[in-house]
Amino acid sequence: MRDLSQAKVAVIGAGTMGVGIAQLAATYGHSTYLYDVDATRTQAALDGLRQQLAARVAKGKISQAEYDATLAHLVVVDHIEQLADRDLVIEAIVEKLEVKQALFSQLANVCAEDTILASNTSSISITAIAAKVPQPERVIGLHFFNPAPVMKLVEIICGLQTEATLASSLHGLMLAWKKVPVSAKSTPGFIVNRVARPFYAEGLRALQEQVTRPEVLDYVLRECGGFAMGPCQLTDLIGQDVNFSVTQSVYRAFYDEPRYRPSLVQQELVDAGFLGRKTGQGFYNYQAAEVSPQYVPIALQSITPQQIQVHGAWLAQPEFLARLQQSSLKLEFSAAQQDAIVVDDIQIMLTDGSSLQLQVDGQKRVFMDWHHAWDKAKAIALSAYACDETDLAKVNALFLSINVTPVWLHDHAGLLCLRTIACLVNEACETVLHGVATEQDIDSAMKYGVNYPMGPFAWAEKISYNTILKTLENVYRIYAEEKYRPSLYLRKKAALETAQQQKLMDYRQAG
Repeated sequence: MRDLSQAKVAVIGAGTMGVGIAQLAATYGHSTYLYDVDATRTQAALDGLRQQLAARVAKGKISQAEYDATLAHLVVVDHIEQLADRDLVIEAIVEKLEVKQALFSQLANVCAEDTILASNTSSISITAIAAKVPQPERVIGLHFFNPAPVMKLVEIICGLQTEATLASSLHGLMLAWKKVPVSAKSTPGFIVNRVARPFYAEGLRALQEQVTRPEVLDYVLRECGGFAMGPCQLTDLIGQDVNFSVTQSVYRAFYDEPRYRPSLVQQELVDAGFLGRKTGQGFYNYQAAEVSPQYVPIALQSITPQQIQVHGAWLAQPEFLARLQQSSLKLEFSAAQQDAIVVDDIQIMLTDGSSLQLQVDGQKRVFMDWHHAWDKAKAIALSAYACDETDLAKVNALFLSINVTPVWLHDHAGLLCLRTIACLVNEACETVLHGVATEQDIDSAMKYGVNYPMGPFAWAEKISYNTILKTLENVYRIYAEEKYRPSLYLRKKAALETAQQQKLMDYRQAG
């Protein structure tokens, strides 16, 4: 393991990401060179950084001494040969394999044999980049997230020939830079751009199947799922063209794996030039007076039911049961294997991935989506079957009595939050199964890389692996599509969970 605490650093590429990485290295006291084939671009980038840092000094966010020290450690160079004495070279150039291969081959001739050559690629194979480089064991992925000085996550990606101790050395360096480093094997999308795909795909599919509108979809995933943004908001921010391109790239790289199939809804936006915030129009119109997508659920007609029965323990949503118990409602409790709230003759259940409209028994049923924080819940997504307006009004009364507004959706297997989370967990399980990353690193990557409220495995622990598995099995049964096939790793986690629960029950009975 190499000590990189005093490493001399070079960053190639004077775009937003390259300048951010160079700023980061210089901030932590490393002698840092910034190089770009376009010298005027490099100087402009440095001038822009000076202005940015000066603004931070004026706002009191950094001191004048920190400003001076950062710029003192950052030098613009005009020729690639000037990088010969660097210990670590990080490229942040165009996302094209052949261009990166050519650059790394050139660096191999310029730099010493033990110089670490790192790529900031977000999706290109590190193995492929290293294939034409002498000493390919020194080539590694160092994927920062934009803006690099702010975002905590860094993916450290090992190619087939990358020296194992190199990842450990860079892991230590990233910790010194106050980052959250995670390790991944070089496969398409690495961790974040692979595991995050269902978040977009399931939202876009709900729109394609006319389950709801973009503003309702985004609201439900924010309110019930705890996400900072819904998929329509987020893709508008990223750029529909950028997100669509990444999806296509991952889809092709996995030989047309159905889980990553691009959406026709998104393709329509791209074809129309509706690319999101940068063009003023995406899912939402950003040229309007109110640019933020707004959806405010309204109080609906309600009729107080005559009887409310609570069946089961609601272990998957204990906070919901606690909130009901704290209300002024008159509740009757009974033990049962299946959780349900019976409002007169209407059965309310947590969605399990089934489709209400495919049931033929005529029983009045309402499926409820999962909520991440029932103690603070303001709304909940619901779907009904065989219910008339009076029935819906009775269900409205139940939720309005605990200050939760129903958001009614068309029938959709797994609804929005539980289905999306189940697919995210499934993708994370496949990622571990294939040896790409550990559970812990995946949870950290999704929390710090895309600002999820928690990682997929933390979600699965909270909801239960068996609930996730059952949801996916039902969705898989309904659609008969491979994209919903539960991962073998998920099945093993669910089986382990069941065994642990049985062991606990046996222990309690023996005591």
